[in-house]
Amino acid sequence: PTLIHKSPKVRNIFEKAYLAVTLITATNEVLAHAAFSDHPTEELVDQACWKNLLQNHVNDKKFTPMNTLFLRLFVAQPGFSIGGAKEIMRTVFNAVVELEYICLLTPYREAALEKIFEPVMPVKEEVQYSAYICQRHNHCPRLHIRRARVEDHDDLMHIFAEQITPLVESHGPYFLSELIEAQDEENHAAVCESEGAVVGFVSVSGHMDLKLFNKWFELEEFEGLRKTNPEHQEEKPEEPRSLGEENNVTDAQQSDEAKEPVEVSFKRHIHYDVLQDRDFCVISVPKLTPEFPLLQSFIRVAPLDTSTCSQELYLCHRILEVRVAVSSDIPAVQSLTESLGQRESISEDLDLFLQARKDQDGTALQAFVAQVEGRVVGLIIIRDEEDIEFIKANFDVERFMYFSQHQREEHGRLCHFFLNPIFQHHTRYIFREVLRLAHKSCLYYHLHPPHYSHKNVILHSLAAVLNCMVPVSPRRQITYPLEELGINAPSQQITKHQAPFALYHTNRKLTMEPKVTINARIVVVGASDTGLAFLEALTFCPHLRFNNLTLISTHGLPDHCSDDNMRFLATSHCYSDQDQARLSLRSWISVVTGKMKAIDRKAKHVELMENGNVKYDYLILCTGLQYQVRDTQTQRQHNLLNQDVTPRHRHTRPVPSNLFTLNDQHDCSHVHQWLMDNFVELTGDAVLYGNTIDVFTCVETLMCLGVSGRRIHVVHPPEDNPTSCFPNGSVEHAVKQALEKEEVHVHHDCLLTQINDGRHTDPVTSVTFTTDTQTLQLECAVFFSFSHKSVDYDAFKAINDACLVFDGRLVIDSSFHTNDPSIYAAGPLTKYSRRYHADQWSNSCFNCKEVGQSLASVVLPLCDPTLERPSGPPSDQDHLIPAYNQAKIQGGRLPGGYNYLHVTKPTAIGNKIAAQKGRDIVTGRTETGNYFHLHLSSHDVVESITCLSKNTLPVSNLLCLYRKHQLLLNHLCSRYDEGLVHDMYSYFRENWCFALYHDRFADFEQEVRQIMDSGENGSVSIQEALQKIVDDKAESNQSMSLSDVFQKSEAYSALRKSVLDYLKYNRYHLTMYARPGLL
Repeated sequence: PTLIHKSPKVRNIFEKAYLAVTLITATNEVLAHAAFSDHPTEELVDQACWKNLLQNHVNDKKFTPMNTLFLRLFVAQPGFSIGGAKEIMRTVFNAVVELEYICLLTPYREAALEKIFEPVMPVKEEVQYSAYICQRHNHCPRLHIRRARVEDHDDLMHIFAEQITPLVESHGPYFLSELIEAQDEENHAAVCESEGAVVGFVSVSGHMDLKLFNKWFELEEFEGLRKTNPEHQEEKPEEPRSLGEENNVTDAQQSDEAKEPVEVSFKRHIHYDVLQDRDFCVISVPKLTPEFPLLQSFIRVAPLDTSTCSQELYLCHRILEVRVAVSSDIPAVQSLTESLGQRESISEDLDLFLQARKDQDGTALQAFVAQVEGRVVGLIIIRDEEDIEFIKANFDVERFMYFSQHQREEHGRLCHFFLNPIFQHHTRYIFREVLRLAHKSCLYYHLHPPHYSHKNVILHSLAAVLNCMVPVSPRRQITYPLEELGINAPSQQITKHQAPFALYHTNRKLTMEPKVTINARIVVVGASDTGLAFLEALTFCPHLRFNNLTLISTHGLPDHCSDDNMRFLATSHCYSDQDQARLSLRSWISVVTGKMKAIDRKAKHVELMENGNVKYDYLILCTGLQYQVRDTQTQRQHNLLNQDVTPRHRHTRPVPSNLFTLNDQHDCSHVHQWLMDNFVELTGDAVLYGNTIDVFTCVETLMCLGVSGRRIHVVHPPEDNPTSCFPNGSVEHAVKQALEKEEVHVHHDCLLTQINDGRHTDPVTSVTFTTDTQTLQLECAVFFSFSHKSVDYDAFKAINDACLVFDGRLVIDSSFHTNDPSIYAAGPLTKYSRRYHADQWSNSCFNCKEVGQSLASVVLPLCDPTLERPSGPPSDQDHLIPAYNQAKIQGGRLPGGYNYLHVTKPTAIGNKIAAQKGRDIVTGRTETGNYFHLHLSSHDVVESITCLSKNTLPVSNLLCLYRKHQLLLNHLCSRYDEGLVHDMYSYFRENWCFALYHDRFADFEQEVRQIMDSGENGSVSIQEALQKIVDDKAESNQSMSLSDVFQKSEAYSALRKSVLDYLKYNRYHLTMYARPGLL
């Protein structure tokens, strides 16, 4: 191979390269590789000061950080050095539009590359290294751009191809000829030529309807695209000539036959020709148009909430530069930030930088300004990142970087970022320059939730910052018994408690990876676990940027903080308050607080109760099921006829002020405040009607608020198939005993028939129930209805009126399609079509979070150009419903002070037989508050977990036991049978089990399976080993154990190495394990 450095630190160069390119064959054989940086090797010059160095060699060229890259590493197979280098250089120049020069500075003479690079003679004799330059025009001959002529019409029609149809429909059959003929000082049309053939077209106009643009888009930050007269501070008249500061790119097409990408030529044409005497260049595109390379140089303008425009608006401005802030920048910075709420914090940190280069706690500060033609337009302040261990342990940042290749001082935290919105499309370049000038390799931004007060919050330019950084997924954490672990516990830097925050990240590599913009309008109705999982999957795609994600929810996004005294409902443990804060979905989606009233499938919009409309390209229905107030008379009649109550039979009168149905955390917060003001300290009883687990969690919360058990009545309605909400009989018995101990009144088989006298229902003062023997009337000051969950009536009406198939639930196929190709649905709201013959299965049988992720995998190919788009609807030839593996989880606080957790495999509706197979392992008793029950399948795999404890449950750890074989649990069955396991809570806190709780254990299991199944490197796979045992026994009547065969194979050593690597790589979490060389 050919190397440009004798002993390069290859891995470090790869990790910190601004751009890396690999040349491969059709069979993925690597022929050559090159890594490029935005500065020379630091052995020659400081990375922040390289511009002066190049002037020692060349004084007739202008090198800038934007137009120059440095070749840091090049390797090639013998015989491919020259050809490989040429192909890589051409690729790099095409990928980076602004790039003009690739430089190589090395103390060695490289004869192999002199055919690609031009040797440069040093101007100063004392220079001790060689310089080489590779220029764009030598590898990417620039295409010729000229004024368009009418004779080009036929060639252009061929380029437009099938895209001409909608243009002809909107502008007429001769629009192209008219566009070319209409050229004047304000209207220009240009074509791009390659070897005399027309390969591209662009039309630019200075005429536009600014009133309409300002009506549809948020252009206030861009001064409405109007230029202000500095003498009179008045806007110029809205005439094309006087407003001649804008250009509108109306069309840009290219031919596949161009030698150089046409978009590269057009980008250069816009930046260096169009913007010579203009301030802005504006382009509008249809929302469903896939992003093309030209838009990477533009910034998207957000539409107004009232906009009905079907287009997206983009604009760009001139190029800027970044430098270190100095004292003379203070007046300009104060002028920029005078309208910001954080101006005092910004001014304070800027003063600390200018005076001491450190903040008040001694952490190093650095400040930079962005300027255009000497005018300051932005400010960036960063500090050294001190919480590196916490970030590494709590966020999956290693998905984007190798920590071992970054020095501690190379990590920085973004504190303040302010940039004039006109220049926000340069944010990625600003990050690149800040990293270079600050000698950093990566930046982090901590985004705290709205209810958290923190001075370093980037609000004004938040969108620009987040669009150029990647969201980092939070990692599931192990719950450590720190006192029991003692010196074997992880570092306090990892386990310390911090206010939750979302993490965003960028590094040198990521500054060169623009995101693919998705402008499709995706509207999600319902903030259920399914809907949130769907949104999470979309927003955490690091290579995508969704501009039009909308959530319609009755109470908005459930991201507000709550305490234990508001836990009236059971939980699925899908999204806690901390999870919501660490995801920060609010940063990526538009939240519409309201209810869906109707769906207009033809106009593709959702009508809201508040008379607003939300347009969509794809509509996702995830409203779930809700507790609702039923009409007592209708409910009694249907019960007598043994019929189900449909969403139509709701309580049509105004809901009484003291009658509550709790469906989300917002409802719980509201009822908590009402109880504290109107019930807890007063007299009167509470009546809870229903037979779900929420009845019992609500009872416990009421008693925690100080309500005596004597004031609580629990009324269970009659059921056709009486079943307990607790699958475990011991738990049910413990709850009954706790209710008796607290003197809670419990009534069975009572049907609600009347509220008050049946006519005046507000407030509720009494409720009447019928039983098989007598009538029960209860006085009450507050009434909770948990009787039955069903589809919300308003959602049902919107679905039904839109002619979507509804059969007790919204009908979907195996890919979440409804009978409208633009409308998808998932979660308990839905059921599978009857053609699947699977009425016993529905989305409600499965983990809602897993269902939401599966829904995202169906919708993503419709938007992501990197994925193959489905050719049409699924054929459903096999008529199979999808299989889900994750557990159904239910938990909460139950009467008696119990913490409850139940984890079980997905089970068909009404299927109770399969759950009885296998064996049970039980320790503790409900009376002592340490009950633990595991159910193992016939294959000794954990199928269900039931915990009832007076102590806080380590839920994160316990969920990891699901689907684990008992052998993996340290031979649980044999130890239990030998009487060695007396308390499974203590057993699963022992040091051996923490590796199982690690969030990367599933990846380790997959790696082990591959080792056991692959049979690589001469090893024997499991199937081959079994066959060998059978063959040997048939020949000699002597059988060799599978263990003997395995230990003699290469797989044994590979497996051993894999275990040690797993423990070593995750040692900061798994400090309780000894490793080779530790003792």
